[in-house]
Amino acid sequence: MSGITNLSSDKKGELIEQVKQQIAVANAQELLTKMTEKCFNKCISKPGLQLDSSEQKCISMCMDRFVDSYNLVSRTYSNRLQREQSKI
Repeated sequence: MSGITNLSSDKKGELIEQVKQQIAVANAQELLTKMTEKCFNKCISKPGLQLDSSEQKCISMCMDRFVDSYNLVSRTYSNRLQREQSKI
């Protein structure tokens, strides 16, 4: 880690942004994986070559609810962090 302390502030900023982007991509991949798994298990009783209309509707609604829930939790968590940081 001593190599990081030798970086200029611009380079540290670039490194931090790259790490943030990598974390965001990893979070998006995890969200997609969890959503796919949960919605597949909930909506698909007999896997086949095609989804019937009820399975398509179930998957669509499940994904919408999952994303809405994720966004609500993310906003609530972010707001709480901001409140906690403002108390410091």
